[in-house]
Amino acid sequence: MDNTESPLWQVRAFVYNHFADTTHPPRVEDAARHFNIEIEEVSALYKELHNRHALFLEPETLTIRMANPFSGIPTDFRVHTNGKTYFANCAWDMLGIPAALSSRSDALIEAVCAESNESVQLEIRDGEIISSELLKIHFPLPFARWYDDLLFT
Repeated sequence: MDNTESPLWQVRAFVYNHFADTTHPPRVEDAARHFNIEIEEVSALYKELHNRHALFLEPETLTIRMANPFSGIPTDFRVHTNGKTYFANCAWDMLGIPAALSSRSDALIEAVCAESNESVQLEIRDGEIISSELLKIHFPLPFARWYDDLLFT
């Protein structure tokens, strides 16, 4: 059996497919029902995925906060595509949602600049950013330090 067939990676794929289909994360009960397994087993798998940085749980819970690029909570990074609105965790992830859904998903992205508090809109068409404005994204920390405090980053 390769890794993609293990229960851990099957649950991870389920989490991503659930986000793609519904725009929000599956609860532990949803995954248990889907796989016809005990909640305790799914809980352990969610915790292991969190430990491996394959998803991020709200502290001291089994609620999925992030499965990059998807956010489990409303944020200032909204991605409208395929008739749905998704929330991204950051500017990097807002660009990742259309790519994660399909390499050719057209999207309208609405974001708020953290420095200026200005609204920004981007359009993605056929996998390309369509914009006449200069796109500048600021990351406050280098990638290697993102997990030092993922909620801040």
